[in-house]
Amino acid sequence: QVVLVESGGGSAQSGGSLKLSCVASGPTFRSYCKGWFRQAPGKEREGVARIDNTGQTTYANFVLGRFTISRDDATNTVYLQMNDLKPEDTAMYYCAHRDAYWCDGWSFDYFGQGTQVTVRS
Repeated sequence: QVVLVESGGGSAQSGGSLKLSCVASGPTFRSYCKGWFRQAPGKEREGVARIDNTGQTTYANFVLGRFTISRDDATNTVYLQMNDLKPEDTAMYYCAHRDAYWCDGWSFDYFGQGTQVTVRS
């Protein structure tokens, strides 16, 4: 069982920045595909960013140019740097892990418990 623990959420002003972290533990290869999702109240969960074992990244259009996903396989940690935050970025953010080196769209096998991000206008 893979366990994912997110941290770094909080409150920020519009235009501000936050950096989320996610540490994975359990029977997993560190270089597997990882991603971030978010879910706002009353909305479905949506993919935000993903990164595969080569470092190739994919972003949702609504965060392109503002968010950056990165990974540190030495510590089995994935990050999401969020810049130029907007009130519509307010949501619970979830880390995700796929049991494969390659990403397959937004298909993931495990999710963390989430960390809340709130952006004030």
